[in-house]
Amino acid sequence: MAVSVVTLGTFLLVTAEQLPIGLLTSVGSALSVSEGTAGLMVTVPSIVAGFAAPLVPMIVGSLDRRILLLGLMVLMTVANLGSALAPNFAVLVGSRVLVGIAVGGFWAVAAGLAVRLVAPADVPRATAVIFGGVGAANVFGVPLGTLVGDLTGWRMAFSSLSALALMTLIALLAVLPRLVASQPIRPKLLMEQLRNPGVRVGIIATVLLVFGHFAAYTFVSPALQKLSGIDERYVGPLLFGFGAAGMIGNFVAGSALSRRVHRSVLTIAVAMTATMPLFLLLGQTAIGGAILLIAWGLAFGGVSVGLQTWMIKAAPQAVEAASSLWVAVFNLSIGCGALAGGIIVDTLTLQGVFWLGGACALLAAMAIWTARTNDATR
Repeated sequence: MAVSVVTLGTFLLVTAEQLPIGLLTSVGSALSVSEGTAGLMVTVPSIVAGFAAPLVPMIVGSLDRRILLLGLMVLMTVANLGSALAPNFAVLVGSRVLVGIAVGGFWAVAAGLAVRLVAPADVPRATAVIFGGVGAANVFGVPLGTLVGDLTGWRMAFSSLSALALMTLIALLAVLPRLVASQPIRPKLLMEQLRNPGVRVGIIATVLLVFGHFAAYTFVSPALQKLSGIDERYVGPLLFGFGAAGMIGNFVAGSALSRRVHRSVLTIAVAMTATMPLFLLLGQTAIGGAILLIAWGLAFGGVSVGLQTWMIKAAPQAVEAASSLWVAVFNLSIGCGALAGGIIVDTLTLQGVFWLGGACALLAAMAIWTARTNDATR
């Protein structure tokens, strides 16, 4: 039950962080900002989460992680209500700062909880279940939130997130056991992780894969409409398909990771290298765009569980510290990728973000290949 509720938490985190991707057009139109500027709704919380991931555990020290998770879920509830009631774009972005704090702090702790909630042999499977919330967010959270936004307005979509956060808070309170901090996180402990070759490669791969993905995916809604000729009404269902493929990719990766971490993560990176540029080459029709989007979702579905498992294997004695570092760079990469994508879309071309995404994934695959002799990730 504890693993399931933490999964609900990751579902909420990703839904809250990525929901604006499906609402860029409606929010931008309602609050009179460009699509590139509206992308700040993704950029700002992601960058804030990147800093919050290591800072929140350091600030709270040895505080029971159960209490920390409950407090962050209260913050998530309030933040999404603030987004729903925002009178202008500046206030909306301010509420997204609070979302970022909640996302970074919660994910930093939740990412490594599997090692504390299940037997060692079940850690890869439990990690896949926890990160199944990521795929579920893409399958149900983001598409349903987009649908709610289309039918009742974007404010109701954010209100629904606030209600979901309250439900998650109640569930955490009911089933999560006491979680005493095993080792307080200090700056020195975080820096020590960077001397670990396996951790270094994991961090580099995370930066490249996540930056490249979100540079392109943040603008997938206008891409589907302008490049593939798909009507705006069908964007939500297609994002549902992306998320469904992501869930499949998550659990396929989780199964493969229990046998061979390095090969599995390398396969994910190579698949990402192919799918984003191919979207431009083969996605110029509605059918081609839909097929490439599903293939992209299948590949990206394994990224979170793959890279988190990599970090656990690379730093088994400092899981929370390595996870905090990983969550920090993961979220900073989301924000920076979305920001870079916005700049490219506003000043160059929409197609440019897909070439950037493919190039970053290729560099990630090359970095992962260099770690093929590392015992921890073989």
